[in-house]
Amino acid sequence: MIVGLAYGGLYFYYGVTVKQLVEERVTDFGFGALEVKSIDYGPMAPLSTSSLVSADVIYGGAEAILDIRVHGHPLFSDEVRLELSGLQALRLKFGSGN
Repeated sequence: MIVGLAYGGLYFYYGVTVKQLVEERVTDFGFGALEVKSIDYGPMAPLSTSSLVSADVIYGGAEAILDIRVHGHPLFSDEVRLELSGLQALRLKFGSGN
């Protein structure tokens, strides 16, 4: 039970930290208006130093899902590097919402 709680905490912490890293990198590149809606990753990602995550992002009237490769571990590594691997989906919204 203790191991399960420890892993649950690590899993949650991993997601929060990766979301913050993506938001920081996006802001550094000048896309401050881009909002990171959510981060999805596999159950083994918090145990690995290299993993693939999906970031659901919103920019204006467009939503996209980005595949991002994470090199390093937010808790155990001194350096964490993010690489854009690809674009899964792009949804555009037209018209005005009242």
